[in-house]
Amino acid sequence: MNTLAPAPASGGPVIHAAPPRPSYIPPFGIRTVIGCLGMLLAVHVAGFNEHVTEIGLSDIRGAMHIGHDEGTWVIAIYEAFNIAAMAFTPWFYMTFSIYRFSIFMTAMLALLSIPAPFMPDVTSLCILRAFQGLAGGCLPPVLMTVMLKYLPPQIRVFGIGGYAMSATFGPNLGLPLEAFWFEHVGWHWLYWEIIPTAAAAIAMMAYGLPRDPMHFERFEKFNWLGILVGLPAICSLVIVLYQGDRLDWFRSPVITDLAFWGGAAFIVFVINEAYHPSPYFRIQYWRSRNIQASLLSLVGILAICAMMGDIPATYLAGVRGYRPIQTAPVSLVVALPQLIMLPLIAAICNSRRVDCRFVLAGGMLCLAAAAWLGTWLTVDWVRDNFYLIQILQVFGQPMTVIPTLMLATMAMGPADGPFISGMVNMLKGLANAVAFALFGALTRRREQYHSTMLLDHHGTHQLALQGMGDPIGRQLAPTSPDSAHVARNALQVFHTYVHEQALVLALDDIYYILIWVCLFYAVMNLVLPRRVYPPQAPSPAAPAR
Repeated sequence: MNTLAPAPASGGPVIHAAPPRPSYIPPFGIRTVIGCLGMLLAVHVAGFNEHVTEIGLSDIRGAMHIGHDEGTWVIAIYEAFNIAAMAFTPWFYMTFSIYRFSIFMTAMLALLSIPAPFMPDVTSLCILRAFQGLAGGCLPPVLMTVMLKYLPPQIRVFGIGGYAMSATFGPNLGLPLEAFWFEHVGWHWLYWEIIPTAAAAIAMMAYGLPRDPMHFERFEKFNWLGILVGLPAICSLVIVLYQGDRLDWFRSPVITDLAFWGGAAFIVFVINEAYHPSPYFRIQYWRSRNIQASLLSLVGILAICAMMGDIPATYLAGVRGYRPIQTAPVSLVVALPQLIMLPLIAAICNSRRVDCRFVLAGGMLCLAAAAWLGTWLTVDWVRDNFYLIQILQVFGQPMTVIPTLMLATMAMGPADGPFISGMVNMLKGLANAVAFALFGALTRRREQYHSTMLLDHHGTHQLALQGMGDPIGRQLAPTSPDSAHVARNALQVFHTYVHEQALVLALDDIYYILIWVCLFYAVMNLVLPRRVYPPQAPSPAAPAR
């Protein structure tokens, strides 16, 4: 096992020496490309299984007769095990081999989707989704290692761009896929959609990935305390983020207990990782300024992207009453161009003349501009009004995600890949949980504030408004001869208007917050991290004279 080198006094990255190239890795060629693409497809399969079922939860609840509160636990438990699995995956694929581990987890993810629509109750569905989340969470860390390990240095940045697809392309494609499967095929396919793509991914990985050996001797130093403490700790904290706003945070005994015991267990887990001879990831990496900046930026950027994707969907569903199939074009505007933008941004960042920190700052400015345009949101907006905001995100998302991943990975040595991939992917998954918690809490609290203010102003100025008559009542008067019935309907219409306006003002507030957060990350990444350069092919040795 590689020994950890002491951190430089200047706070630079902790870098391990590059090990000799294993004999089982064939020369780079079309077969390796197919294997890497199969791994990329497997990660997208896991992402679709996550996002499509999350977006389509309302339809699934209606078909399976599940209540709203019970349905939230289906998402929370899946995400908890999905994120927790990312932290421990590198140890297991180094033990069982990337080839075998990836194929097994992809097959497990697909096979568990077959009985999902036929679960008899919520408890059994939650247990099945927990195992699916565990399998799905094991795949993204493997993809990062595959891209860094099997691709030659001169195109390694394009591998990072491929990995970035799981953070930009996949989430934005979830809504259109949910709309297609539910409206045109059937709600069962919200679960079953991954089966054919998983089979294709398994075939590609079986053909292209190198048959690396297994290392069962690693069990002699298995980190039992780490997994026994870390797994429930991470699951508890993720459940707190997903259920906190619904249960009113620390006014709930469930949230209080999960936060306290989960936080305490996580502290024990971090201390154990710092001193254990076979850790799941190395806490010492946080000594590096680049790691600090990139990992903090990764959580913030992905949370920003997730929240900016939630705002149009929330508005169009809450105010305009759109179904997912009607909202799908808004997501497709961001998703489809990523197939061009990700390779383009990767090619730009692959030039040693380009400082990826400035690309990152430019991407944050694009996202800040998109958020600024969003502050003009009113109750009169329709789907077309969001297209310009989405186009700015087409540029902003890849311009932020790819440089951030470069800052996290290019500052490390080749032997550090397994130790950094678990940390990066766990924080990547945690960003979605943070975005979910922040968006829910901000929307609810700001909507309540604006609703209270609107009703307060209406009550204060009621006498002044009497001169305008009763326009709602006049519109409803011909619908019924019963004046009391008309009055009740008029009050309901008035409350609907207040709710819509309060929701719009709350979403405007979130856009304002995102502007300042984007500007903060733009400045931070110009100041904190050191510049990194894309890797190059080793130059041939000079002939001896």
